[in-house]
Amino acid sequence: MNRPSRVLLIEDDASLGSALEAVLGAEGYLVTATRRGDEGCQQAQATRFDAVLTDLRLPGMGGLEVVRRLHAAWPTLPIILMTAHGTTDTAIEAIKLGAYDYLLKPFEMDELLVLIERAIDQGEHAADALVLGGTPTTPGAIVGTSRAMQSIYKEIGRIATKPVNVLIRGETGTGKELIARAIFQHGDRSRAPFVAVNCAAIPETLLESELFGHERGAFTGAVERRIGRFEQADTGTLFLDEIGEMGASTQAKLLRVLQERTFQRLGGREAIAVDVRVIAATQVNLEEAIVAKTFREDLFYRLNQFTISLPPLRERAEDIPSLATHFLQKHSQSLGIAAPSVAPEAFEALRGYSWPGNIRELENVVRQALLQAGNHAVTAGHFRQVLAAAQRPATSTTESFSQVVADVLAGAQRGEVVDSYDVLVRRLERELFSQAILLAGGNQAKAARWLGISRVTMREKLRQYGLKESPDAPEILG
Repeated sequence: MNRPSRVLLIEDDASLGSALEAVLGAEGYLVTATRRGDEGCQQAQATRFDAVLTDLRLPGMGGLEVVRRLHAAWPTLPIILMTAHGTTDTAIEAIKLGAYDYLLKPFEMDELLVLIERAIDQGEHAADALVLGGTPTTPGAIVGTSRAMQSIYKEIGRIATKPVNVLIRGETGTGKELIARAIFQHGDRSRAPFVAVNCAAIPETLLESELFGHERGAFTGAVERRIGRFEQADTGTLFLDEIGEMGASTQAKLLRVLQERTFQRLGGREAIAVDVRVIAATQVNLEEAIVAKTFREDLFYRLNQFTISLPPLRERAEDIPSLATHFLQKHSQSLGIAAPSVAPEAFEALRGYSWPGNIRELENVVRQALLQAGNHAVTAGHFRQVLAAAQRPATSTTESFSQVVADVLAGAQRGEVVDSYDVLVRRLERELFSQAILLAGGNQAKAARWLGISRVTMREKLRQYGLKESPDAPEILG
């Protein structure tokens, strides 16, 4: 199993400190708590932590000084600042000093847990430099020795230290964010922030605020000033995933930032200067989008100062065995399964598949095969079984659920079912939560974030439907 993440908690309020320590401990974090800023810095020198959660006003040493010292000593250590309403200017200063993010008191514990998880994940990516062409046993490796990947590694080396924006193109699941992180980590901004934004995952009405921040009162619900991702990435790298999904208004503002290196927060008048390298990624054909008038041609040329085109997995099939081995080792640890053994012919079952979902799909197939095998050897049969389910006609799930609907409504007609709506909702919900927790590898916070619900709701639904955190296989509707 992977070691539990260690969190340093610096909070002088005894009641809040105890509550935070209990909540974090219940989530499996190893928490070291102290009430003084200077003691917190001493703890950080003695123990390796994965994240720091600190209050702003502390005895011994203030939170801003804690942020400054810890960031200077460990640039990749994520530090989250907690502060009361009315002190957001100070919180923004903390971001500029190197804090990962801040929370305004009072906050929801679910909000904290999601932020802690995201911070630790990003900290691990930043701390463990990606090894280009590493072996399956190399931690933090981009696995693959095919000729196609060797060309990609050369392009990363050629561009990593050059002061130009990069556009990464490739089908979904080809590993575009890994390549972006490799460019960052092998470049001369590797000690500065790396901030990732998925443009497709954020509604257009909120994306501008996410990128550029907003002032208090800029729109309904903007009760405090908030800094955006550009300010967080200052002197570092901003990764804009799925750039082709960005709307016209945000495209115009992004173009201005790239041209002038300044921007304004929503509702603000101050011109804020930033020094940010932008790496963008897309699976969309941007040239076609330009013709269709859904993407700006001038923005395309600003982003496309250097292009890296990732090959789909079907064009680098020789890498499949090493990639599968890598994922077997990775998920055997996270799932608590003994070191997996693989039958010699097992990988042959993976070679003839077209992999429309690319590396992401391969990882999912390997994880499901590992769950099926348990502590026994993974065989070709395990892979074939998972792939057979993946290759069902696209309409099969819809047809299956349509049959469920027809059966329940037929039962209602016969008077055998009196609450058909609730029955169908429960069936769909159980399938939804079963699939989500399986795909998240048992991580409730991650699954809840994907579904857009709170951790409390996620936990209650798992309990309601009797689902384990890591179900062996999803239930199939019908």
